[in-house]
Amino acid sequence: MPSYRSLVRTPEFTPLFLGSAAQTAAQTVGGLALGTLVYRATGSPLLSAVSMFGPSLAQVLGATVLLSGADRLPPRTALSAIALAFAAGTAVQALPGLPVGAVFAVLLALGLVASLGGGVRWGLLNEILTKDGYLPGRSLFNMMNGLMQVAGFATGGALLAALSPRACLLLSAALHLTAALVLRLGLSARRPRTTGRPSPSATWRANALLWSSRPRRLTYLGLWLPNGLVVGCESLYVPYAPHAAGTLFAYGALGMFAGDVTVGRLLRPEVRRRLATPLLLLLAVPFLVFCARPPLLVAAVCVTVASAGFGASLVQQERLMELTPGELAGQALGLHSAGMLTLQGVGAALAGAVAQFTSPAAAMTGTAAGSVCVTLALATAARRTPGRRSPAPPAQAVPPPASAPERSPS
Repeated sequence: MPSYRSLVRTPEFTPLFLGSAAQTAAQTVGGLALGTLVYRATGSPLLSAVSMFGPSLAQVLGATVLLSGADRLPPRTALSAIALAFAAGTAVQALPGLPVGAVFAVLLALGLVASLGGGVRWGLLNEILTKDGYLPGRSLFNMMNGLMQVAGFATGGALLAALSPRACLLLSAALHLTAALVLRLGLSARRPRTTGRPSPSATWRANALLWSSRPRRLTYLGLWLPNGLVVGCESLYVPYAPHAAGTLFAYGALGMFAGDVTVGRLLRPEVRRRLATPLLLLLAVPFLVFCARPPLLVAAVCVTVASAGFGASLVQQERLMELTPGELAGQALGLHSAGMLTLQGVGAALAGAVAQFTSPAAAMTGTAAGSVCVTLALATAARRTPGRRSPAPPAQAVPPPASAPERSPS
């Protein structure tokens, strides 16, 4: 397995990594600022939760009509344009006097734009690295994501104590703009992986193929459902601890970093493959403690331990790539990303709605229990699936439209 040092020396890996880091920092600072702004304006745990994770709900629409662009658009142009769109949208959210309804309209638009981002980014990473380099490469990205969230939530919490949420949103917009410049200047022009024009029909056709395999379906559900319900717990940090939400988010990011290091670098492949279900259970079980409304220190320990379970996604993504033909890698990873973010938005909305009528602690406990039940049900279904190591379907299973011209590189 390639070392992290060799990955950094791979051409184009570093600008993709740095651009993604800037975007993660921007989303972290901006999400905390927006959640705080909405909670101060409305006092609603539901609206606060949806404002932080609501763009994810729009991903399901993008996944059904736009996702074919993940393999049919020049990666450099697509990634730069997505970062610019987020810079503009975040700056609009910082406008004084913007109604809450307009804030959510912007969130919906950004969610649609973001539905392409995961597929383009991870498809490009799969193209840049060798086959055995994708897992450590994705592990390094996840570690970066954890570290940037630790820094972003800690910095965001400090900035919110000194500045207004709108000022923090402007800082987030500047970070998105920085990401766009890094990606545009650092990546080379590449042709799309698949010929043809992006279209809803191409998206539906490839999604139908990806969904037609029972092993892939179970892998997708394992990537989406337990994760999404646990993010519902995370979406309630602001109403649970209004003055220490940044602390809880930072400890969660630290636990995620530890889990990714362990799974991505320290575990042997034969051990790693057996840990998907235990890690998903670890992701949810510590949140059951919140039924007792623990103090901040105990809550932070539970959040840290639970977040190590996010390392399960590395195991599941490795499985997904084993089951997917190469020319569909971008859309397969984009479907994973869009579905995961959509279910995170659903989890946040569900947890926020329950908290609206009960309490944040009760809602966190209930969604964690739901995650445990879903994980056990999926593990049972996977054991009953014949041929769980079946090969990927042949490359010609999804032919491009005959009349579609090849796109030029960006």
